[in-house]
Amino acid sequence: MITGATSGIGEKTAIALAQEGMTLVLPVRDMSKGEALKQEILEKTGNKNVELIHCNLASFQSIREFASTFRKKYDKLHLLVNNAGIWETKRKLSEDDIEMNFAVNHLAPFLLTNLLLEEIVAAAPSRIVNVSSAAHKQTTINFNDIEGTKRWSSFRSYAQGKLGNIFFTRKLAADLKDKGVTVNCLHPGVVNTRLFDKMPAVFRKLSGLFMISPQNGAQTTIYLATSPELNEITGEYFAKKKIARTTKHAKDMEVAEKLWEVSKTYCGL
Repeated sequence: MITGATSGIGEKTAIALAQEGMTLVLPVRDMSKGEALKQEILEKTGNKNVELIHCNLASFQSIREFASTFRKKYDKLHLLVNNAGIWETKRKLSEDDIEMNFAVNHLAPFLLTNLLLEEIVAAAPSRIVNVSSAAHKQTTINFNDIEGTKRWSSFRSYAQGKLGNIFFTRKLAADLKDKGVTVNCLHPGVVNTRLFDKMPAVFRKLSGLFMISPQNGAQTTIYLATSPELNEITGEYFAKKKIARTTKHAKDMEVAEKLWEVSKTYCGL
């Protein structure tokens, strides 16, 4: 299962995993884009085992409906790649009236993963891969104003969500360490994807000079999803297929525990 599979890193990851012969179940918001991806996968890999299920990651109800639909058809999930990400440049709210970057980048994968944990554990040895970002190094979790209602910054909002991915990874890895499930996260690089679509044109033009392609950006995700070298490695943050350094704050398990409880409350778990 890969979120955000219809473009960018997610698309390249989906094609690579289809080439490995995996059955793919893809949460898709725009079903027409999903059908186009399904056709592309068939043409490039010959793999017909691709199922599309509607899911809007900006809606807790939609995520719950997706998980329910999945559980009616499948009793095991061997690999979950939480890849989808957004970067809103103006403060917006999700369908649940939560600041959009925080809702989609952190709470959506938190809820989706927790709803499917039984199926992931049942499939052990299984893996969870969370796409984070080096942007996490530019912030901390501000529990006093986690949605930026008092003071909002586009970059800080994005970075906080990506930091949340790391805390989520470390806490979940600790919880699942004796259950045959590994949980790792990664920085894909600065990748030329639709993530930057809402940035000013000048920024996009300048940043395009040093961005890498989605194909290159997907390599660490694919590595974490498939490499036998990682069978026993869990709770780590990777970049360029190697364990990388995070900030000291990102290693604070007390913060991880607190964010977990806050996230549970937001998601109604």
